[in-house]
Amino acid sequence: MNQDRLCLDCGEKLHGRIDKKFCDDQCRSSYNNKLYSENLTLVRQVNNRLKRNRKILEELNPQGKVRVSLKKLQLKGFDFSYITSLYQTQAGKTYYFCYEYGYLPIENDEYLLVKRGDIFL
Repeated sequence: MNQDRLCLDCGEKLHGRIDKKFCDDQCRSSYNNKLYSENLTLVRQVNNRLKRNRKILEELNPQGKVRVSLKKLQLKGFDFSYITSLYQTQAGKTYYFCYEYGYLPIENDEYLLVKRGDIFL
């Protein structure tokens, strides 16, 4: 049972240990980089959107609590599809958070921006 074992990355014939999968560290690294980069593309895109949203909320809310218009959020490029958590008050209001910065939709296309450490425990 003398089968030729081939490197998972470059396809070269392997020599040495029977459980060897790669011909060298470069092939091992290259193989793993390809494998994980494909899986992490979506995660990276979502994280970038979340960081962008957080930055926008931070810029618009330097004091910890402020009212802003929907238009102002949209002009900055805020994407309402990306949040990290929700907080529901006993009164039934829902705050949407992007890390420690959040917003509450209020009347007339306005939003109350808050910072978790300043408003909530």
